[in-house]
Amino acid sequence: MADDAASTSTITSRINTSITDISHDHLFSILLLLPLESILSFAMTCKKTTRLTQSHTLWKSICTRDWGHSTVDALVNSSSSPLSIDWKRLYQRLRNLDRVACYTLTDSETSPGPRASHSLNFFSGCLVLFGGGSEGGRHLDDTWVAYIGNSFRRKMNWQRVRSEGPSGRFGHSCVVIGNCLVLFGGINDSGIRQNDTWMAQVETSTGALSWRLLDVGPITPPTRGAHACCLIDNRRMLIHGGIGLSGMRLGDTWVLDLSENLCFGTWHETVSHHDPVPSPRSGHTLTYIGGSRSVLFGGRGIGYEVLNDVWYFDSSEGHLKWVPIVFELRSIPNGLSLPRVGHSATLILGGRILIYGGEDSYRHRKNDFWLLDISQGCIWKNLKSEGYKPKNRSFHRACADESGRYLYVFGGMVDGILQPAEPSGLRKYQGTFLLQSCKQFVVLKSRRPLTKHVQGIFWEITFRHWCFCMLPSTLSRTSKCLTSR
Repeated sequence: MADDAASTSTITSRINTSITDISHDHLFSILLLLPLESILSFAMTCKKTTRLTQSHTLWKSICTRDWGHSTVDALVNSSSSPLSIDWKRLYQRLRNLDRVACYTLTDSETSPGPRASHSLNFFSGCLVLFGGGSEGGRHLDDTWVAYIGNSFRRKMNWQRVRSEGPSGRFGHSCVVIGNCLVLFGGINDSGIRQNDTWMAQVETSTGALSWRLLDVGPITPPTRGAHACCLIDNRRMLIHGGIGLSGMRLGDTWVLDLSENLCFGTWHETVSHHDPVPSPRSGHTLTYIGGSRSVLFGGRGIGYEVLNDVWYFDSSEGHLKWVPIVFELRSIPNGLSLPRVGHSATLILGGRILIYGGEDSYRHRKNDFWLLDISQGCIWKNLKSEGYKPKNRSFHRACADESGRYLYVFGGMVDGILQPAEPSGLRKYQGTFLLQSCKQFVVLKSRRPLTKHVQGIFWEITFRHWCFCMLPSTLSRTSKCLTSR
């Protein structure tokens, strides 16, 4: 026994000695290769590793590793005191996020009207909103811009862009790729599907946003609306599914490659003969989560069923394939339902996807918040909300700022009562609110809604941890014609 104890002591001493002998830089590099749990375990090895794992530099590097350079840079640029950011505490609190809170925002005198199935993007420090469907299913062709910058603003100062742009439509897609916006497809109020590709950029001479039709050559995806779309790197955009001709739900996957000078693009279809692919659907979401992965969730299938499956698209070089992500419904709390269509799914600070709202197979609209984490399998977490409770809604739009702190939500279809009353009445809701989220609490406040037939709502969702993290959001209105999606 004494010999065994002595032998163990000798081995432990050698391990500690070897760790002590490793240079600081090498230990730092090793730690950045480990998952969080291993880093925390490694911290207990000796005093040297304990000190290292308390390092401000290490935790900033861990945040950069897991959230990306652009997110960390945006956090630093938006902080009045970058050196005082406690990266370890911020990281740990975001991992334990369990609640959200909303606060009201106010609109300028001139602002976008109520709508659903529009597009909303954070681009060049601004919110950019285009199109959508208004009351009665009428399409809109207006473009609105509200400057946000890096700071938190309680008032949204909207300005309408007067330049020529895409024709009126709803159910289109629009994503930020580098220093441009790329819009594709959509449906007009005559039911005509589109397959044109547009690009918007900020003119350097005037600072104004301008649209132009992008030259994509003779090969384009079939016409569609209510499809899902996201970027997959600095020069490529991915679309899947949607509603095509005669209301048929599509299941095809297309990738747009942009030229280096952004003067033209090339579409090509990704066809898989052996690997599984998502079934045809519409009203689903695609969310780019960094690296070579994008996540698809939900939607309405060809049998009009509402789905809850999760897929990721692998866009690494030479791959371009779909991979199903399996999870157990037993992990979802009783009484809660995941299947949905017309929801939003946005990458937020912390590298996870925030899913909000949508509707189920019976058109019951939702106002719940879920976190989806696929970094270690498929983990769902239902977030509690405190304060003002927003109206249940679907086919709204959401986007986050560059840091992922601020989430903006605008528009959507809202349950309500029309006068005279109708069994499946819809109303539009007007107002603006801010949502904050943190480990212990989150708050929702909203301006009193208008009592009109048609209303619009604009909120801000904010993830706040101490002096950091916020997410703005916005909501608006609806139309019966859009319910067919």
